[in-house]
Amino acid sequence: MANVMSLPAERRETEVSEKAKRRRFGAEYKVRVLHEADACKQVGEISALLRREGLYSSHLVTWRAQARRGELAALAPKKRGPKPKELDARDKQVAEMAREIAKLTRRAERAEALVALQKKLSELLGIALPTLEEES
Repeated sequence: MANVMSLPAERRETEVSEKAKRRRFGAEYKVRVLHEADACKQVGEISALLRREGLYSSHLVTWRAQARRGELAALAPKKRGPKPKELDARDKQVAEMAREIAKLTRRAERAEALVALQKKLSELLGIALPTLEEES
């Protein structure tokens, strides 16, 4: 057995990354490997294929089971997280009405603030504002 220090510097470096990272396989890759594995007829060809691709036999077992069940779409990576909710016409209408109500409420509050400002300004300037009885 050779001493590690006698090896060249480029062979002493490890290929292990600092943090483990889960491998992800694309659907095309999985289908290609399954076809190659099915084409293997001689003893040891499948294990050579697995070594060459850096796979485990459990990958083949899982992918074959998915293909057998007709889950070819399952070979593609699954999107994680909650499923988006589809809104029907009533939900869209309710949301639109809620936005309209909020817009009108802000507008009414702004108008009330302007009226209050006008009242204060008229008091400061000593201008008498007409009352409701005088307007009718």
